Amino acid sequence: MDNLKICFVGIGSIAKRHISNIKNNLDFNCQIDAYRSSDKPLSDDISQYITNEYHSFEDVPGGYDAIFITNPTRFHYETLRLFKDNSDNFFIEKPIVDFKDINSNFDEFKSKTCYVACPLRHGNVIKYIKENIDLSDVNSVRSICSTYLPEWHPGEDYRASYSAKKELGGGVSIDLIHEWDYLTYLFGIPSEVHSILDNVSNLEIDTEDIAIYIAKYEDMLLELHLDYFGRFPIRELMIFKEDETIIGDIYNNKIIFKDSDKIIDFDEVRNDYQIEELKYFFDLIRGNADNINDIDNALSVMRLTGGEL
Repeated sequence: MDNLKICFVGIGSIAKRHISNIKNNLDFNCQIDAYRSSDKPLSDDISQYITNEYHSFEDVPGGYDAIFITNPTRFHYETLRLFKDNSDNFFIEKPIVDFKDINSNFDEFKSKTCYVACPLRHGNVIKYIKENIDLSDVNSVRSICSTYLPEWHPGEDYRASYSAKKELGGGVSIDLIHEWDYLTYLFGIPSEVHSILDNVSNLEIDTEDIAIYIAKYEDMLLELHLDYFGRFPIRELMIFKEDETIIGDIYNNKIIFKDSDKIIDFDEVRNDYQIEELKYFFDLIRGNADNINDIDNALSVMRLTGGEL
């Protein structure tokens, strides 16, 4: 696989990031094609990397080493089924599907390698906690992600975004699925979960802007807070152990051990863990890694966002 053939379905902001990273930060040659519903010309910074652009599925060839499903979530299941014979390997942006498709039959993809994006797992904070901290004596966990939706994409009207519209499958509970993803990666699926999803701010959206969860495990409790309206960005995980309190500050890329005053400061920006995720995916399809977020796991995590098991 020294010269890969890749196709992107949908060229939004995350696809553009992936394409740029593949071309500029990974050490292999590849051909990148694009399947798009829009006929609006791509900007020069992305079009320079695209070999073939297709607007009709009938024109898309088979034999791709990987297909990236990066179109809107409500089309993911339909896209998977449409392209299932065009490749054996799929990178699916989170969330895996729209809620209307969560109970669909995925049996036809069991012979495929389907990886669902979970970039925070590839960041240094979560990796360090997973690999270096004993989580067997944790009594409680508190996780929060609080950010201000209008500042997510400067220059764009947040009211027209996916996040702001129910019909597009938006809402803070599913938008911030990253939190449930890394929490289940570290602690597994809880035995019980309760949730409150609501709209309490002045944001002009018809989706929920806050989601609160309490989950029970055999030996611990977990609290999770997600919102769209926090004016001071916070993204952190607090771990309460018998003899230590640990803060994984994902937003500031550091881990703080409160009782011992030890701080581990990682020199990392968002694009670093996005690159690490791509490296992992290509190792996966080469057979050099295990799938850490397959379809079954991604669906289990998605159910938790709605307060279900």
